[in-house]
Amino acid sequence: MEYATEHLSSVLVSNQESTVAALVVEVFNSPLSACHQGVLKQAQTAASLWDAYSGLLSNQAMILAMNSSFVDPLLQYETQLKIVELSFKMAFAIPSLDKVKEIGKNEDDQEDLENLYRTILNIFEDTLLILVSKDLYKLQILKEMAVWMSEDNLYMQERAMVIISRVLSFASRKVKGYTSVDVPCLGVLAAELSLLCSHADPLITQQASLGMYHLLCIAKCQNADIAKNKSTKYDKPGSHCFLPSPSDIEFLPKILQRDKSKIAQSVGQTLLPRLLSDFVWSLLMRLSAPDQTTASEAATILKLTLEYYAHKVTMVSKIVDVIYKQLCGNAPPIFKQVMLRVITLLTRTSPKKVIFQLMDYPVPADNTLMLMWQAAGSESSVAPLVLKTILLILKGKPGAMEERIKERRHFSLDTTNMMPVAASQALCTLLPIGSYKKAVAQFFPQLLMALMLQLYYTSNLRLMTEDRTFYARDALRVLLNCSGLQEVDIALKRKNCWNQFSQALFHHHGVYLVAKTLSDYNFPQFPDTLHYLYKLSVEGPRRSEDNVITIIFLTELLNNFFKDPFPEEFLVLFRNWVNDSDPAVSKLSLQKIASMAPVINEIENVCSLLIAILDAFLSQDKTVVIRALMTLRRLLGKLDKVTYSSLCTRIACSYCPLMDHSNGGIRSMAIRHFGELLRDMSQYIWMLNDVVFGGLVPLILFLEDTEARVVKACKHTLEICASELKWPTSYLLKDEHYSFELVVLNICNNLLISHQKYIIDLISDTLGFLRSSRTYLRRGSVILIGYLAKLGGHLLLRDEIEVMLEAIDRVLRDEDPVIREFAEITNKIFMEIAHRLTSSNIKQSFRRLFNLIYIKKLKPLYNYNLPKDLTGSPMGIKETKNDKEAITDNNYEDILVKNKDVSVKNARFTSALEHTSEEE
Repeated sequence: MEYATEHLSSVLVSNQESTVAALVVEVFNSPLSACHQGVLKQAQTAASLWDAYSGLLSNQAMILAMNSSFVDPLLQYETQLKIVELSFKMAFAIPSLDKVKEIGKNEDDQEDLENLYRTILNIFEDTLLILVSKDLYKLQILKEMAVWMSEDNLYMQERAMVIISRVLSFASRKVKGYTSVDVPCLGVLAAELSLLCSHADPLITQQASLGMYHLLCIAKCQNADIAKNKSTKYDKPGSHCFLPSPSDIEFLPKILQRDKSKIAQSVGQTLLPRLLSDFVWSLLMRLSAPDQTTASEAATILKLTLEYYAHKVTMVSKIVDVIYKQLCGNAPPIFKQVMLRVITLLTRTSPKKVIFQLMDYPVPADNTLMLMWQAAGSESSVAPLVLKTILLILKGKPGAMEERIKERRHFSLDTTNMMPVAASQALCTLLPIGSYKKAVAQFFPQLLMALMLQLYYTSNLRLMTEDRTFYARDALRVLLNCSGLQEVDIALKRKNCWNQFSQALFHHHGVYLVAKTLSDYNFPQFPDTLHYLYKLSVEGPRRSEDNVITIIFLTELLNNFFKDPFPEEFLVLFRNWVNDSDPAVSKLSLQKIASMAPVINEIENVCSLLIAILDAFLSQDKTVVIRALMTLRRLLGKLDKVTYSSLCTRIACSYCPLMDHSNGGIRSMAIRHFGELLRDMSQYIWMLNDVVFGGLVPLILFLEDTEARVVKACKHTLEICASELKWPTSYLLKDEHYSFELVVLNICNNLLISHQKYIIDLISDTLGFLRSSRTYLRRGSVILIGYLAKLGGHLLLRDEIEVMLEAIDRVLRDEDPVIREFAEITNKIFMEIAHRLTSSNIKQSFRRLFNLIYIKKLKPLYNYNLPKDLTGSPMGIKETKNDKEAITDNNYEDILVKNKDVSVKNARFTSALEHTSEEE
């Protein structure tokens, strides 16, 4: 900077100004006749020198002033760049030195003009040195100079290259002492210099290669700086900046001249990834240059660089996108081949980035995109990575807007995720490529299942139209043919499978057909496919609908290659699927488990399998519950009695909640299966007593169900219960004798005789139905609770009576008049019981003891749908004078026999009660 200032001072005091001024004055003071054309040109030359000189001094002063100001760095750079551009046009638009010398009259004038000429160029060079010395970032100006220089051949290109080379030389010396070097423009500048290294003018080539050498020296210092930061040892500043020996300095620029291979190798090896990416991008932009020579040079250097250093390029997606746009334009065929080669080279090192970008264009792919796919597929070394990337994309659901798609830069106009559809179309192009044969064999199971899922997704979305190919289907056919399974493809075509796949309702059957046909032809990929399906099932798919396809495919393969029962590893999968969140998955699993009924006793962990089915009873989907009920019944029919007896209580308990299910089909099935279980376990009925009486209330109340199938199931199960408990109730359940109230009365009488301990629990269970929304349940519960209370009231406590009175009180206001009438009767029964509880404790105790021996036969209390002739009915309800003393069941005869003197005991009880009554 001091040198520049001193130089400018010396210029100002020189006589160069007076020489130029004198020449201009002399020309314009000459007679008009003497001002011929040559004289005018000399005047213009002299004037241009004067203007350039004065303009450069003025511009330099502004740049110096701005350097010392506190202007925003970006604004400062942009302003200085504009000033430098003006100075460039002034400095390099002046005539050549030979023309300048022609206007001198003598040697002294010529020498002064030459000095002025060189002073103008030196001022411009000094301005650049001042800028670079303060901020290496401003080397970016040199790149702009190269562009300005190439825009107009009138500029002194050779002289401009000299200045560029000198500034780079200055910068390369300057960075040696820096602890940190950051020159972001080196990549772009290197691209410009690499093209000039093959310029037709040898002088420009020489200066360009020298400038390239200095640029690479700066880049090496950047690399050394990064290596220093990564290392654990810290040496002196600048010690990592390696510069070749003096002999190398003379040799290296020479080998860079016109040797594109050396240029590509040197640049690729030296530049950092981000700088090399700029280098590649700049050359790529030059492919569309109007100058064919420049475009050809750029193409050659670009290919050579990517051949060995494509792995360092970072802006792969951006490059692929600009290539697509250029290929869609009117690029010459030779440059189209170059751009496709670039795609191939980028795919070799960055297959994932290239593939994702190629997927991000509208579907269906146009011819340009198909060419790019072919270019990407021509690199066989990365075929497995390409297929892996496509498989990753095929996991997506077409038409869905996924988060990762939202976050990524999206070039296509479609805001939905159509990449899976594009991936299916791409497979149609890639799979037949010969170099992909090994990779296709390696990923056959993954490709097979991914395409099966895509068939499902696309058929549901109805993407198939008359003018759009069903790409997932076509890709699947291509996969079969490329894998030696042509016969499978032909067989499926013969079954009209391919044509029907576009129909959503056909898809599940289509999956079955594909798996069945593959099995029929013993496809050699079976072991790998089975292993992959097992792995997929264990890890769990991303979506529940994926499980449906997996189960159908896996089940069919297992059916064809294994006998029931399946190996334990696969049975575990089906057991887990029973309670899947997707009802379709649950039903498919239950369906397969049901088919194993003949071999159920050969399954090792059959108990865990049955418990999983019981858990399915809790499903919110009624079809799953029905399927679970059917499956369990089928298995229990073949299950050995030892295992059956160990689970019978738990199974019976699982039926009870379903007896009150909102769905009539489930109610009837649960009630009927409950009865079948009691029949199966007749020899273990003592184990099931608690469960039987726990389900007795719904069995009685649903006799009044509005659905005939439920009523029929209740009668069926109650007949079994009566038979196992030895109750004379079965004849009352016959249609010709049936009366709900008589059935209730009969059951309550038998309960009082043989199972009094359950009466309180039954009353409690019945209370729960008083709030039911179904009229028949409220009506039946009022009747049932009335009889239970009438016959077992002596078992109730005061607190229990109060609770029941409160519950009945709500029913007294029921909207149904019949229910209100029956509630009045039941309420009176509880009031009578409550009144009896007000007597003395001694009397209550004797009354309870008396009721244990003397059981009162009741007449119907509600007269609800009774037969007209009770006397002739099988019930045989008559009132005699001995009714109050009659023993109605043989069980209580055993109790009386145990007493040595039954008549004496009876007399004592009667006397005690009468005596207590007299005292009160």
